[in-house]
Amino acid sequence: MSPLPDPVSMGARRFRDVLGHFPTSVVAITTTASDGRPHGLIVGTFTSVSLEPPLVSFLVNRTSSTLSMIQEAGRFCANALAGNQEPTSRRLSARDADRFEGVAWSPSPLGNPVLDGIVAWVDCTLVQVVEIGDHYLVVGRVSDLNIESVRTPLLFFRGGYGDYLASATLLMDRLVGWW
Repeated sequence: MSPLPDPVSMGARRFRDVLGHFPTSVVAITTTASDGRPHGLIVGTFTSVSLEPPLVSFLVNRTSSTLSMIQEAGRFCANALAGNQEPTSRRLSARDADRFEGVAWSPSPLGNPVLDGIVAWVDCTLVQVVEIGDHYLVVGRVSDLNIESVRTPLLFFRGGYGDYLASATLLMDRLVGWW
């Protein structure tokens, strides 16, 4: 068995380039502050953890200003963005003071923002936050969830946005040599 490569010798750019070939969903994680103002961020790391008890998780950069709001509230909602919601993703990724300006939403059963036009949402209470490398792993217990539409999801792949059907069509075109 050959020795494992030293992670430092891989280089950050190569690491990001290779992992960029793994498509990820685009999920808005939302909460509200004690004054009722909405807060949120975009992640590409939302996943299920356990069926019993029902747990989900996501990763967030240690520099996130939104994580403290989630911790203070003790709850969050994961909103699966639809293929036509790239502008919403960009808005919620901005460093602006008010990321929710022009973003329509309604409160979830726990009071978290459920964005208009999404594919599905998962409402959670915060269970645990674990520091891992330059990120935090955030684990939530599912309180409620719903499918909102049959739209295709927004994806992030090779450094750009797309939706499931557009990405699948492009892949098929390449496989049969049409593109």
